[in-house]
Amino acid sequence: MTVIASDLDRTLIYSPAALDLAVPDADAPRLLCVEVYEGRPLSFMTETAAALLADLAGRAHFVPVTTRTREQYRRVRLPGPPPRYAICANGGHLLVDGEADAGWRARVDRELAAGSAPLAEVRAHLERAADPAWLRKLRTAEDLFAYLVVERAAVPEEWLKELGEWAGGRGWSVSAQGRKIYAVPRPLTKSAALAEVLRRVGGPAAGGDVLAAGDSLLDTDLLLAADRAWRPGHGELAARGWTAPHVTALGERGVAAGELILRQMAGCLS
Repeated sequence: MTVIASDLDRTLIYSPAALDLAVPDADAPRLLCVEVYEGRPLSFMTETAAALLADLAGRAHFVPVTTRTREQYRRVRLPGPPPRYAICANGGHLLVDGEADAGWRARVDRELAAGSAPLAEVRAHLERAADPAWLRKLRTAEDLFAYLVVERAAVPEEWLKELGEWAGGRGWSVSAQGRKIYAVPRPLTKSAALAEVLRRVGGPAAGGDVLAAGDSLLDTDLLLAADRAWRPGHGELAARGWTAPHVTALGERGVAAGELILRQMAGCLS
């Protein structure tokens, strides 16, 4: 059976600021709220996209793949049956029927200890280097990686470049996504967790392809691990013009891109 592994935020689901509804109000698509936070609607899909996802989840192994923590992921109510597998914390947690697989997390911890600088060192550097004028929050996620919430327009590009160089020398990567700047250990990847899912479900050896979608640098390895992949016309990958022979680079942006990704994935199953 085909496996569909997709990033969530700004790929399949969108905050109000990321919807990018480039049509007159009267022509805007009907939206379905798929996440509520502190009593307020937070993330959306078009109703058409929701129907497509529900159909795909019934005909393929659908695996949500996200940098969100487990708590953040559990706020999302995707249409269709609950996924058997989900990947959270950029590959740090593998959920099986909603519960974290302890063996997988232990394996991740061993690989991080062997291949990258400690989280405490990176967090300390971020605290020293970030400018309070544009820094709003500094957080760690699942004791795995760190991220900053910033006023993005005020962050100097040279600062981001220097941070990337500093992190790279310690086995970490930097990704800027909207108002968040992530520092993530390089051994912590979505594709590694996907490989474990494929092992458990039989993967391509059992028939079918691996389809994937994502919009950020943290999705690059996921897209490269797929047989066919998509990236929207927004996000880090689009800004860099990144693609690969098996990756469809869409021109559509925002929630329209999310719907088109699902429509084209459905076409691969027909």
